[in-house]
Amino acid sequence: MSLLAPDTSALRPTVVSRANPVAKLAAAAAVTVVLLLSVDVVTAGTAAALELAVLPCCGVALPALARRLAVVALAAVLGSVSTAFFAVHSGTTLATLGPLELSTGSLTAAAAIGLRVLAIGTPGVVLLASTDPTDLGDALAQVLHLPHRFVMGGLAALRLVDVLVDEWRQLGLARRARGLGGDGLLGRLAAGGQQAFSLLVLSVRRATVLATAMEARGFGGSRRTWARESVLRRGDAVVVAGGLAIAAAATAAGVAAGTWRLLLT
Repeated sequence: MSLLAPDTSALRPTVVSRANPVAKLAAAAAVTVVLLLSVDVVTAGTAAALELAVLPCCGVALPALARRLAVVALAAVLGSVSTAFFAVHSGTTLATLGPLELSTGSLTAAAAIGLRVLAIGTPGVVLLASTDPTDLGDALAQVLHLPHRFVMGGLAALRLVDVLVDEWRQLGLARRARGLGGDGLLGRLAAGGQQAFSLLVLSVRRATVLATAMEARGFGGSRRTWARESVLRRGDAVVVAGGLAIAAAATAAGVAAGTWRLLLT
């Protein structure tokens, strides 16, 4: 299963799955902006809890959504662990591991960072899981009026992610068949670097060919038409209002608990 390309045939018709991609993008942006203003457990935890509560409304099967969210959860755990050991320590010291130290303040900061990563990443996962990349490109060009060169280039790059994943696997199998690779951690790191360089060369060649083909087919023209119309409808206002409601509720909870602090001040 691709972590980026949605399975549109398995989508259930819900308010979120039928919404215009720009509406989903606006709802995700509202939550993201609020979470970037303050790093505290209450605000991030409230936003994450509300997002998880409305996940059944996105139209994506929960098992498939859980596999996608596992990447975000892993990033949240890694961010929490690093913050717990390297954040500014305050409060009571709980444990000391050589130069590393755990305190109540660092653990609170770690929980806030983990919940913040989860709350910011979840709307993005829902957007990618419930939106066809072509629909997203149509919406960005027709609703937001972004330059079509930028939109088409981004759409082509998104479509090629799965191709790059397959090429990485093929490169690994080819190197293994030739007996290439190293033993131990350093050897594997060196082999991985060589394989990454090979993938980079293949990516540049593929991008050059694709850019030439797109120009030959008129994608770079000054004027273009669109095969499918992308417009905002009344149901899109519900999705945007939902994102604003989550952002407002998370901020209100943080302010009420006294943990909300503006990072810009």
